Amino acid sequence: MVDEKVRLIMGSLLHDTGKVIYRQGDDRRNHSISGYDYLKEETNLTDSEILDCVRYHHASLLKRAVGLKENSLAYIVYLADNIAAFSDRRKKDESEDRGFERSLPLQSVFNILNGNHQEKYYHPGNMDPKNGINDPGDEKIPFSESFYTTVKVQITENLKGMDWNSEYLNSLLTVLEANLSYVPSSTSKEELADISLFDHVKLTAAIASCIYDYLNENHLNYKETLFSKETEFYETEAFLFCSLDISGIQKFIYTIASKNALRTLRARSFYLEIMMEHIIDTLLERLELSRANLIYSGGGHCYLLLANTQKTREVLNTFQKELQSWFLKYFRTELFVAFGYSVCSGNTFRNVPEGSYANMFRQASASISKSKLHRYTAEEIIALNQYRADDYTRECKVCKRIGQVDEKGVCPLCRKIEALSKNVLYDTFFSIVLEGEQEGLPLPGGYRMVTDDEKSLKKRMEEDIYYVRTYAKNAMYTGKHIATKLWVGDYTTGDTFEAFAEQAEGIKRIAVMRADVDNLGQAFVSGFSQGKSTLSRTATLSRQLSVFFKYYIRDVLENGEYSIQGEDSKRKRKVTIVYSGGDDVFLVGSWNDVIEAAIDLSEKFKRYTQGTLSISAGIGIYECSYPIAAIAEETGRMEEESKKSPNKKSITLMEDGEDHKVDELDKPLSDGTYEWDEFKNEVLEQKYRAVQEFFRNVDERGMSFLYRMLELIRNQDQNLKQDKKNKIEFARFLYLLSRLEPKEEGTQKEQYRRFAEKMYRWIQSEKDCRQLKTALNLYAYMHRERGENYADK
Repeated sequence: MVDEKVRLIMGSLLHDTGKVIYRQGDDRRNHSISGYDYLKEETNLTDSEILDCVRYHHASLLKRAVGLKENSLAYIVYLADNIAAFSDRRKKDESEDRGFERSLPLQSVFNILNGNHQEKYYHPGNMDPKNGINDPGDEKIPFSESFYTTVKVQITENLKGMDWNSEYLNSLLTVLEANLSYVPSSTSKEELADISLFDHVKLTAAIASCIYDYLNENHLNYKETLFSKETEFYETEAFLFCSLDISGIQKFIYTIASKNALRTLRARSFYLEIMMEHIIDTLLERLELSRANLIYSGGGHCYLLLANTQKTREVLNTFQKELQSWFLKYFRTELFVAFGYSVCSGNTFRNVPEGSYANMFRQASASISKSKLHRYTAEEIIALNQYRADDYTRECKVCKRIGQVDEKGVCPLCRKIEALSKNVLYDTFFSIVLEGEQEGLPLPGGYRMVTDDEKSLKKRMEEDIYYVRTYAKNAMYTGKHIATKLWVGDYTTGDTFEAFAEQAEGIKRIAVMRADVDNLGQAFVSGFSQGKSTLSRTATLSRQLSVFFKYYIRDVLENGEYSIQGEDSKRKRKVTIVYSGGDDVFLVGSWNDVIEAAIDLSEKFKRYTQGTLSISAGIGIYECSYPIAAIAEETGRMEEESKKSPNKKSITLMEDGEDHKVDELDKPLSDGTYEWDEFKNEVLEQKYRAVQEFFRNVDERGMSFLYRMLELIRNQDQNLKQDKKNKIEFARFLYLLSRLEPKEEGTQKEQYRRFAEKMYRWIQSEKDCRQLKTALNLYAYMHRERGENYADK
C-alpha cells in the first residue's frame, strides 16, 4: 500500500476523534479543530496530511482552508464522511428536537429492526470481556465527561505506541473498536443515535479507500470531483459491493471418524475460520486496502466494499482462479469459493432511489449463484478426471479422502489438523508464515498457519524471515503486523464425548445442538423500515450478531441460568463450542446441559436483539460412540424441521435419534418441535414439573409406573393424531393412574388428586398429550440410572 493511501485511511479513522474531546468538555470549538489539536499535541502525530484530514473534513472549514492543494486527501475524507454520515444518520420520525445532547448514550440498532419501535440504550463501556453482555436497556444512562476522559486516555496511550505506517493500520482499527464500540457517532437530538463512532469511522475509511482508487485510475481532480461537483459524485458508480462464499463447509467439518472426534471437529472448524480470514486479508492486501473494507464475515461468507476499477476486477478474477487451483490441489471438489459483486454508488448506501439497496444484495447474490453453477473450466474437469491411480495409496481413516497416508492411515492434512486441535482452545496467537516454513497448516497463496504464545510470537516477529502477520484470539492486542483480533467462541469443559456422557445427569448420553438465526438474510436486506436501510446499519447489525455468537456466547455458557429441574443457581455448562459464527452455533455436551444451554441462548439472544430476531435449533441425544457425521446430518434435519414451524423460533428434540435405538425407551421425541416459549413454559415448567413434583414422593415402584405410563401415552398420542378414540387404551391409562393413588388420606393423596386431574385432562388433548410425552421422556432420562433398561421394567 502506498504511503499516501495509508495516510488517507488513518486520517479517515481519526477524523472524528475530536468528538471524544468535545464531549469530554471541550465544547467551545468545532470538533474538527479539537481533534486536530489533540492529535498534534497529545499523541505526537506530525504528519500534515493525516492532520489535514481531521481538520478539514467539514465543508465550512474546507472552504476557508488556505494553501490546501487540489488533490489533498482532505477532500476524499470530506466526501467519504458525508456518504457514511448520510448513510447512518436518519432523522427520527416526527422529531421536533433541536441541538445536541453531549451525554447521549448509544441507542440500539435493534430499536428499528423488523418493525420494532423501541427506545433502548447501551450502558457506557468498552469491549472488555469482564463486563459481560451489554444488553440494550430502558434506562438512559448519561455518558459523563469522566467516561469520555477515560476513553481519551486509553486511546492516547495506544496511539503514542504506534508508528504511522501500514503495519499499524489494523492495530489502529483494534484500538478504536475497543474504545468506541459503545460511543454514539451522532448526539443530535434530531437523529437516531444507533451507529457507534467506531462503525462510522470504519465505514468512512472503507469509502475513502474506494474513492481514492476510483479517482486515481480515472485521473480525476479531487477538489473538482468531490467538492465542486459533490452532488454528481453521489450518483457515480464508484463502488463494488463484493461477496465471497465457501461451499462444502459442512461436509469438510463433519465427515470424519476418529477417536478424537470432538477435538478434531473444533480444529477443522477453526482451520476454516482462519482460512476465510486469511483469504480476506490476502485479497485486501492485493487491492491495497485495509480491514476497514470488510463489512461482514462469518460462516464461510463475507461482504467487502471495493472500488469499481479495472484493477479491482482483474485482481478479483486472478485471485479467484488462484483459489480455485489451490482448493482443487488440497481438497479437490470438496470445498469451493464463489465470488460475486454488484456495482453501486454512494446514494445506493442510503437506498436512493428506493429499492436500490436491496437490489445491491440481490445482484451480489445472483452473481454468487452463477459462480456456483459454473464452478470449473473444461481444463479443470479434464484434470479432475485424469487423476492417476498411482497418485494415492489408500483412504484416510479420518477424512475419507483417497491419497497418501502415514503408517496409521492418516493423511498429512488431517495429521496437521490433529496437531492444531491441541492448541486451538488455549493458544492466543495464530501466525501466518510463508511456505518456506514447513510446519503448520496450508493456506491459499503459498502460506501456512502456525500457533504461538506471547514468547514464541515475539521471537518469530524478530527472527523468522517467513513471518507475515498474526491473528490474536479474543484479546485486543496492538502492534506491528497484528492483522486483527478474532472473536472465537472457544468455551469448553471437556475434550471427549465420553467425558461429557459421564458428567450427564441420569442417562449417560451426549447431546448435540445445531442452531442459527431465523430470516437473517431478509433482515440484512429489508429489515429496517423505509428510509432507514443503509450500509452503516447493515454493518452495525452484522457486527452486533458476530459479537454475540463469538464473544458474548462464552458468558452465556459460563453463567448458565436455566434448569430443567427448577434449581435456582448459576453454573458452568458442561459443553464445548464446536463452532459459533456470524449467525449459527454447533454445541456438544452432556445432554441436559445442552438443552438448558439452548434455552439460555434463545432467551439471551431474544433479550439482546429486543425480540427482533430469533434462533431455531435441532437437538439430538446420542450415545458417545455414535458417528459424528450421522449426528451432524440428523441434527441438521432437526434444525430444518424447526425452521418449517410457522413462526420459526423453535426447537426440535430427538432422543437418541430415529435410526439408532438403544432400547425401547430410546425412541424419538415424536413431533418434538416446539416454539421456545411453548417448550419452556408448557413442556418443562408445566408438565415436567408436575411429573417431577408427584414422582419425587412416590416409592421406588414409581419409575416402573412412569415407563408404563409413557408407553400408554405414546399410544394415546398416535390415536389422537389419527382422530381415533381408543377406549381400551384410555381405560388402561386410567387404571394405571389409579394404582398410584395412596390408600390413606393426607398430603400425598391430595397431591395425587391434583396430578391425576391434570393427567386426565392432558391425555385428551392432542397438543397436551404430545407435550406430556416429551416431558415424561425427559424426566425418565433425568432419573434413569446406568444400565437401567425399559425391558427390565
